[in-house]
Amino acid sequence: MTFDALWDSILEVGREPATGGYRRFAWSDADLTLREWFIGCAGERGMSVEEDRNGNLWAWWLPAGWQGDPVDAFVTGSHLDSVPDGGAYDGPLGVVSAFAAIDLVRAQGIEPHRPVAVVAFSDEEGARFGVACVGSQLTTGALKPERALALRDADGITLAEALTRAGRNPRHLGADPTLSDRVGVYVELHVEQGRALDLVDQPLAVASAIWPHGRWLFTFTGEANHAGATRLIDRRDPMLAYASTVHTARQAAELHAAVATFGKLRVLPNGANAIPSEILAWLDARATDEPTLTRLVEQITSEAHKHAAGDRIELRVEAESITPIVEFPAAPRARINRALGHLGDIPVLPTAAGHDAGILSAQVPTAMLFVRNPTGISHSPAEYARPEDCRAGAEALAAVLTDWITVP
Repeated sequence: MTFDALWDSILEVGREPATGGYRRFAWSDADLTLREWFIGCAGERGMSVEEDRNGNLWAWWLPAGWQGDPVDAFVTGSHLDSVPDGGAYDGPLGVVSAFAAIDLVRAQGIEPHRPVAVVAFSDEEGARFGVACVGSQLTTGALKPERALALRDADGITLAEALTRAGRNPRHLGADPTLSDRVGVYVELHVEQGRALDLVDQPLAVASAIWPHGRWLFTFTGEANHAGATRLIDRRDPMLAYASTVHTARQAAELHAAVATFGKLRVLPNGANAIPSEILAWLDARATDEPTLTRLVEQITSEAHKHAAGDRIELRVEAESITPIVEFPAAPRARINRALGHLGDIPVLPTAAGHDAGILSAQVPTAMLFVRNPTGISHSPAEYARPEDCRAGAEALAAVLTDWITVP
């Protein structure tokens, strides 16, 4: 099947008609539909499918006569879930390209000398339960099962409950002790989340590093009261401290040449004629290195406490997830450049976006390929990659796959 046919087969899954964006949240109906699509793609190619203890899907192409469990495999893929009203490409492009690459390799009559897997990691975006890369973090042991199972979505449903409703056993969650044996290298293809490639007119890039990043929950607690009957001087309105903190975060990010975003907010009691009693606000912060990220968050937190104190507001700040810098190893990058030598010089780019490849890098060799995004927009319906660039990405991944499975 061609890349275009594979791509078209999932375009309508989870799409929200009103926005044109996608709502493919972990363990939702859309997510379960995409899981069935993944299993179907594997079956059409004669690949066996495994759903591991953390809900990650693995489709295996094994060498002829292979006996026993896979080891030292070439693994590629990405994820299938989305942020709220996200774009079509973030995640699914890597999974579709992986199956398309296998089709291209097989069309040449090439058989692997080592196992090959296409993987779809569960809940990469963290859109439903608030923590990113849940599937890969559980697999590497970076996220403990007890914490993961207690995570709640906006409706109060825990991950444990969601798994049970989806027919999975939440007691199975946990680290995979065989990961480093099974995976020889993980190469993730992903749409670029920025415009660097468009600015240099190149369709593809190799990743050099992922910026350190994290999410922090700021809880501003004041006092609910009547919006009309309460004098300004008597108010303990947490919205004021929160709003001031948003401005502080922007200024601090500019000072540190970093990025800081308050993009998720929960207001209690959330009435138009009521002064809020509590504001829950999530900070997403990213920087070029870990000391800069630490200074950035410390500055935002310190200023937020000042704003809160000035408005007689209580403030609690909790780190929900912190991911250290990932510098992709030189050896896989060099091998990718060799396999793609026919394409000329390929740009090497860092990224401020987190990925499953970054999580796995603590235990296995990892690398990433980026496909040009001419809009520079991601996590939005406007996210885009040209069809010819997507095909070029699948062809490049096929060349990398060929090199890894034919050269011992």
